[in-house]
Order: sequence, then structure tokens, then C-alpha cells
Amino acid sequence: MKDGILRAATLFLGGLLGASGVALAAAATHTGATYMLGNASAMCLAHAPVLLGLHLGWDRIKTALPSAILLGLGTALFAGDLVSKHFTGASLFPMAAPAGGLGMIFGWLVLSLSAFSKTARD
Repeated sequence: MKDGILRAATLFLGGLLGASGVALAAAATHTGATYMLGNASAMCLAHAPVLLGLHLGWDRIKTALPSAILLGLGTALFAGDLVSKHFTGASLFPMAAPAGGLGMIFGWLVLSLSAFSKTARD
């Protein structure tokens, strides 16, 4: 049951990041605020499809769960911090964007480790 909820949460977060990426791209274009909002949009749109892929390959990708957590939350934290800085002038908390960036980097590295693991169908 817990695994099913986490798998569904991965798809849900992927959808939210995809929608946020499109909305942020529109906001960046219409306001000219491409520095913060454009970068946040790019990270959301780059990582949303990865979460969809992890959802679809959940049973075959041994590191799907930790990869999804690191990539999803890292992206949300990174983009959220840039959006917060743009609209309020303040960070979510000190070093929030770098922490989110590290989460994304580690998420990709954890995902790459699946290349060396056996799956149920191997």
C-alpha cells in the first residue's frame, strides 16, 4: 500500500511540476522576468517527464523511489526558491536553491545506479 501511494505521488508531483513549468514559462515571457522564472520553468519542465518515467518504470527501476524523492523534491525546492526570490525578494530559507540543486544532482546519480542492479525480469 505504501509503495502504491509513493508511486502515485511521483506521478502527481510530475504533473504538478509540468503544469508549473508551463505557467512559469508564460509568466517569464509575459513579464520579461526570464532570469528567475525562466530558470525555474526550465527545471520543472526538465524533471516532470523524468518523474513520469519513474512512475511507469517503477517495477523495473530499482532506485525509482529514492530517485523520485530526490528529483521531485529537489526540483520543487529549487524552483520554489527562485519563484519566492522573484515575487518576495526573499529566499525560502538560506541555501534553499543550492540544496534543491544538490537534490536533483543526487537524484540523477541514484537513478544511474539502477543500471547496475538486477530487476525482477532480468
